[in-house]
Amino acid sequence: MNNKLLLDNLRCIKDWPKKGVNFRDVTTLFKNPECLKIINDEMYDLYKDKGITKIVGIESRGFVMSSAIALRLGAGIVLCRKPGKLPCDTVQQEYSKEYGTDTIEIHKDAIDENDVVLLHDDLLATGGTMKAACDLVKKFNPKKVYCNFIIELVNEDLNGRDAFDKDIEVTSLIQI
Repeated sequence: MNNKLLLDNLRCIKDWPKKGVNFRDVTTLFKNPECLKIINDEMYDLYKDKGITKIVGIESRGFVMSSAIALRLGAGIVLCRKPGKLPCDTVQQEYSKEYGTDTIEIHKDAIDENDVVLLHDDLLATGGTMKAACDLVKKFNPKKVYCNFIIELVNEDLNGRDAFDKDIEVTSLIQI
């Protein structure tokens, strides 16, 4: 899709959080009402006919558009968070990162087998966090799972899409 206005408003912060990394900052898109509308419209067009019943927002930037598109699709929202942030019983998924392991969780009663689930986050790089979120959601045996990102880093070293099972449709609005 690579909308020019989105690309023009996407901030790149060189050498953050460490030297050699070019951090893509979506907050510049969120603060611009026109960009926010474009993101919402493009996501709606992608998923309006998919029967989405729940949208899982990945902590924390994934919460922003998850909420907006859930309202538009008439779907519920589920928060995927780090341990200790959700108040009721949860289901957890541990996953490997560059420098160790991490864990994410969602409420035990958040999803059921009748749901069609869209997982959303701001950026796809290696795919580790979203793959873990997909594995977590699959524990609930929903009818179908989709994944969406605002930005996808297309890089031979990252291969983020390769992390996902072939039955999961992965979309992104911007590819860099």
